[in-house]
Amino acid sequence: MPLKWFAVLAVAVFTIVVWASDKISYEGERTVYSVRCEQGVWEGWRCTGKLVVGDRYRFRASKSRQEVIYWIVGSSAASGKYTDCKVLDRGNWTCPASTGQPATIAHEMVQGRPTRDESRTVLPFHAVPKWQWWLLDAGLQVTHTAAY
Repeated sequence: MPLKWFAVLAVAVFTIVVWASDKISYEGERTVYSVRCEQGVWEGWRCTGKLVVGDRYRFRASKSRQEVIYWIVGSSAASGKYTDCKVLDRGNWTCPASTGQPATIAHEMVQGRPTRDESRTVLPFHAVPKWQWWLLDAGLQVTHTAAY
Protein backbone atom coordinates (compact mmCIF):
# COMPACT_ATOMS: atom_id res chain seq x y z
CA MET A 1 0.00 0.00 0.00
CA PRO A 2 1.52 3.33 -0.99
CA LEU A 3 2.33 5.74 1.83
CA LYS A 4 -0.34 8.17 0.59
CA TRP A 5 -3.15 5.63 1.08
CA PHE A 6 -1.79 4.61 4.47
CA ALA A 7 -1.91 8.27 5.59
CA VAL A 8 -5.49 8.64 4.31
CA LEU A 9 -6.53 5.48 6.15
CA ALA A 10 -4.81 6.63 9.35
CA VAL A 11 -6.57 10.02 9.21
CA ALA A 12 -9.92 8.31 8.56
CA VAL A 13 -9.48 5.93 11.51
CA PHE A 14 -8.39 8.79 13.76
CA THR A 15 -11.42 10.86 12.72
CA ILE A 16 -13.82 7.98 13.41
CA VAL A 17 -12.28 7.32 16.84
CA VAL A 18 -12.50 10.99 17.83
CA TRP A 19 -16.10 11.25 16.55
CA ALA A 20 -17.13 8.08 18.38
CA SER A 21 -15.65 9.36 21.64
CA ASP A 22 -17.83 12.50 21.38
CA LYS A 23 -14.78 14.78 21.57
CA ILE A 24 -16.04 16.71 18.53
CA SER A 25 -19.18 18.74 19.17
CA TYR A 26 -20.51 22.24 19.01
CA GLU A 27 -18.85 24.54 21.50
CA GLY A 28 -20.05 23.96 25.02
CA GLU A 29 -22.28 20.99 24.15
CA ARG A 30 -22.41 17.51 25.62
CA THR A 31 -24.85 14.80 24.53
CA VAL A 32 -25.99 11.91 26.72
CA TYR A 33 -27.05 8.87 24.68
CA SER A 34 -29.76 7.13 26.69
CA VAL A 35 -30.97 3.55 26.25
CA ARG A 36 -34.12 1.70 27.25
CA CYS A 37 -34.70 -1.89 28.28
CA GLU A 38 -37.51 -3.50 26.24
CA GLN A 39 -39.11 -6.82 27.17
CA GLY A 40 -37.09 -6.93 30.37
CA VAL A 41 -36.07 -4.96 33.44
CA TRP A 42 -32.98 -3.16 34.64
CA GLU A 43 -30.85 -5.06 37.14
CA GLY A 44 -28.39 -2.33 38.00
CA TRP A 45 -26.76 -1.46 34.67
CA ARG A 46 -27.80 -4.73 32.96
CA CYS A 47 -30.95 -5.05 30.86
CA THR A 48 -32.58 -8.49 31.08
CA GLY A 49 -34.39 -7.86 27.78
CA LYS A 50 -33.37 -6.03 24.64
CA LEU A 51 -31.32 -2.84 24.87
CA VAL A 52 -32.71 -0.18 22.50
CA VAL A 53 -31.90 3.46 21.81
CA GLY A 54 -33.53 6.11 23.95
CA ASP A 55 -33.51 9.88 23.77
CA ARG A 56 -30.39 11.93 23.20
CA TYR A 57 -30.21 14.59 25.89
CA ARG A 58 -28.13 17.59 24.87
CA PHE A 59 -26.70 20.14 27.28
CA ARG A 60 -25.09 23.42 26.15
CA ALA A 61 -23.06 24.98 28.96
CA SER A 62 -22.03 28.62 28.79
CA LYS A 63 -19.08 29.55 30.95
CA SER A 64 -19.46 33.28 30.25
CA ARG A 65 -23.17 33.35 31.20
CA GLN A 66 -22.91 30.58 33.85
CA GLU A 67 -26.00 28.85 32.47
CA VAL A 68 -26.91 25.52 30.87
CA ILE A 69 -29.55 25.07 28.17
CA TYR A 70 -30.87 21.55 27.65
CA TRP A 71 -33.16 19.73 25.23
CA ILE A 72 -33.95 16.34 23.72
CA VAL A 73 -32.49 16.02 20.23
CA GLY A 74 -35.18 15.73 17.56
CA SER A 75 -38.03 16.19 20.03
CA SER A 76 -40.78 18.77 19.93
CA ALA A 77 -40.66 18.92 23.75
CA ALA A 78 -39.73 22.31 25.18
CA SER A 79 -36.13 23.03 26.02
CA GLY A 80 -35.11 24.23 29.44
CA LYS A 81 -32.50 26.47 30.98
CA TYR A 82 -30.61 26.41 34.25
CA THR A 83 -29.30 29.73 35.51
CA ASP A 84 -26.96 30.67 38.35
CA CYS A 85 -24.79 27.67 37.51
CA LYS A 86 -21.13 27.00 38.21
CA VAL A 87 -19.76 26.12 34.76
CA LEU A 88 -16.11 25.08 34.37
CA ASP A 89 -16.53 23.67 30.84
CA ARG A 90 -19.02 21.61 28.79
CA GLY A 91 -18.42 18.46 30.80
CA ASN A 92 -18.14 19.93 34.30
CA TRP A 93 -20.94 22.06 35.70
CA THR A 94 -23.53 22.16 38.45
CA CYS A 95 -26.80 24.08 38.59
CA PRO A 96 -29.55 24.62 41.14
CA ALA A 97 -32.91 23.08 40.25
CA SER A 98 -35.10 25.53 38.37
CA THR A 99 -38.81 25.52 39.07
CA GLY A 100 -41.09 25.72 36.09
CA GLN A 101 -38.50 24.21 33.72
CA PRO A 102 -39.01 20.93 31.83
CA ALA A 103 -37.62 17.87 33.60
CA THR A 104 -34.35 16.40 32.38
CA ILE A 105 -31.84 13.78 33.52
CA ALA A 106 -29.39 15.93 35.51
CA HIS A 107 -28.61 19.18 37.28
CA GLU A 108 -24.90 18.44 37.25
CA MET A 109 -22.26 16.96 34.97
CA VAL A 110 -18.86 15.72 36.12
CA GLN A 111 -16.18 14.62 33.66
CA GLY A 112 -18.74 14.56 30.85
CA ARG A 113 -21.28 12.37 32.64
CA PRO A 114 -24.48 13.47 34.35
CA THR A 115 -24.52 12.73 38.06
CA ARG A 116 -27.36 10.91 39.75
CA ASP A 117 -28.84 12.75 42.70
CA GLU A 118 -31.95 11.02 44.00
CA SER A 119 -32.70 13.98 46.31
CA ARG A 120 -33.33 16.23 43.29
CA THR A 121 -36.07 15.92 40.71
CA VAL A 122 -34.48 14.35 37.63
CA LEU A 123 -35.63 11.79 35.09
CA PRO A 124 -34.23 8.26 35.52
CA PHE A 125 -31.90 7.14 32.74
CA HIS A 126 -29.30 4.64 31.56
CA ALA A 127 -26.76 5.65 28.93
CA VAL A 128 -24.06 4.28 26.63
CA PRO A 129 -21.19 5.81 24.65
CA LYS A 130 -22.01 7.50 21.35
CA TRP A 131 -20.59 4.69 19.17
CA GLN A 132 -22.64 2.07 20.98
CA TRP A 133 -25.85 4.14 20.69
CA TRP A 134 -25.34 4.45 16.91
CA LEU A 135 -24.75 0.69 16.60
CA LEU A 136 -27.98 0.04 18.56
CA ASP A 137 -29.77 2.52 16.31
CA ALA A 138 -28.54 0.50 13.32
CA GLY A 139 -29.96 -2.67 14.90
CA LEU A 140 -26.69 -4.13 16.19
CA GLN A 141 -26.88 -5.19 19.83
CA VAL A 142 -23.33 -5.44 21.19
CA THR A 143 -24.17 -5.69 24.90
CA HIS A 144 -27.03 -5.76 27.39
CA THR A 145 -25.28 -3.38 29.78
CA ALA A 146 -25.47 0.40 30.06
CA ALA A 147 -22.23 2.27 30.71
CA TYR A 148 -23.77 4.62 33.27
